[in-house]
Amino acid sequence: MVNVTFKENPVTLLGTEVTAGDKAPDFTVLSNDLKPVTLNDSKGKIRLISVVPSLDTGVCSEQTRKFNEEALSLGDDVEVLTISVDLPFAQARWTAAEDVKNVKTLSDHRDLSFGEAFGVAIKELRLLARSIFVIDKDDKVTYVEYVQEVTNHPDYAKAIEEVKKLTN
Repeated sequence: MVNVTFKENPVTLLGTEVTAGDKAPDFTVLSNDLKPVTLNDSKGKIRLISVVPSLDTGVCSEQTRKFNEEALSLGDDVEVLTISVDLPFAQARWTAAEDVKNVKTLSDHRDLSFGEAFGVAIKELRLLARSIFVIDKDDKVTYVEYVQEVTNHPDYAKAIEEVKKLTN
């Protein structure tokens, strides 16, 4: 089981821990226009899934902007998704204000489907734990990072390196 803290306090993660080599579990989240989005909607692409507690915080905002910049160099076979429990309207407002166009922001606010499927739903806060998942074109998880302290940054370079290995 993954041990995660939020501001140095232990939290309980709901759901099942995902590890490299697993088949990616399905989930349903909402796009910014309230349409359901599942893993299958990006079938045949490499997915980099960046998970953040809330786009309206410093580290989450930086993380999303960083992957937005990186997405340009990853090619058309890669889809970069940022998932949080922010309302879709707040995500749309944030992406417009930050001029984020290369990352799809998706909301897990409705039923924590993604959070529980990937073992990142924080029981005490109803937020998602900061994490990164890379999923290949065949829905196999090839890279996982559960950031131990939710307020810290993930290892951007390792995640990008994994995506680039899959595109070669």
